[in-house]
Amino acid sequence: MADAKGLSYRDAGVDIDAGNRLVELIKPLTRTTARAGADGEIGGFGGLFDLKQAGFRDPLLVSSTDGVGTKLKLAIESGRHEAIGIDLVAMCVNDIVVQGAEPLFFLDYFACGKLEPARAAKIVAGIAEGCREAGCALIGGETAEMPGLYAAEDYDLAGFSVGAVERDKLLPRSDIAPGDVILGIPASGVHANGFSLVRKVIAAAGLKLDSPAPFAPGQSLGVALLTPTRIYVRSVLAALKATPGIKALAHITGGGFVDNIPRVLPEGTAAHVALRAVPVLPVFRWLAHAGKIGEREMLRTFNCGIGLVVIAEARRAEIVAGALVEAGEQVVRLGEVVAAEGAPKVEFDGKLALES
Repeated sequence: MADAKGLSYRDAGVDIDAGNRLVELIKPLTRTTARAGADGEIGGFGGLFDLKQAGFRDPLLVSSTDGVGTKLKLAIESGRHEAIGIDLVAMCVNDIVVQGAEPLFFLDYFACGKLEPARAAKIVAGIAEGCREAGCALIGGETAEMPGLYAAEDYDLAGFSVGAVERDKLLPRSDIAPGDVILGIPASGVHANGFSLVRKVIAAAGLKLDSPAPFAPGQSLGVALLTPTRIYVRSVLAALKATPGIKALAHITGGGFVDNIPRVLPEGTAAHVALRAVPVLPVFRWLAHAGKIGEREMLRTFNCGIGLVVIAEARRAEIVAGALVEAGEQVVRLGEVVAAEGAPKVEFDGKLALES
């Protein structure tokens, strides 16, 4: 039966056919992320996962949801959408693995003003790449075309992930104590926090995203800043399997060292961190200099070069470091846990190497 001539959903700015085309474009991408426990097709009303098939005996579920903040603006303005999905996965799965859990599956939410299937497929390709890096399955998601709420070129991303850990392996452990060793694993760049400040620095410096990056010869500023967040899942899970010496892990995201390390410490302790041991990346030196950002602000806004912190038993610290190196990581010794009055905190020793 033909409809009488009148308004359609497409006239209102929503193209259902474009959404269906996107689903067909991303089906092959989701298949590449299949793993034990998840091998279904996307397109149903819900995603399924079989914990028993994945090999768990007494699991606790660990979930995380996150986005990538205003780093999205850089992707949109530079027209580079290939890697932003990796950031989205990283921000969720890194929060799961620090509790000792294995990320199992991932779902994404993509909202835009006008759905362009080819562009959206590039974004989902990045999400699929992140899922492969993390060993988790992309089992579903949601696409929302919302003209009037978003400008035509704008979009937003949110990610949702669920992992599992055997009950007796949950981190942080309850026996963290003075003398435990604090190790750090390097970041790849700014990761996906602090970009509102990064964008202010870019504007204050009078630079454009296609300007040469002052801290990365041969790259444009946009390309350099869009370096994706490192995913630490495989190396951390390998180290947890290799040694019982890891007591806690902290993902260094918004809040930097100052807010994230205390989240895994017990009352009456502090993390004593030697700032001279932090391998400060050139991008952070540039941000500090160009934005006249003080050291304390840097430490509370950015990762400054360390994306993951490990708290290890003193007697097994070398074994833990060796297991991480064997899994492909570089490891630096940042300090140790010390006794302190009151709530957990971080005590800094020395200065960050912010000068070129």
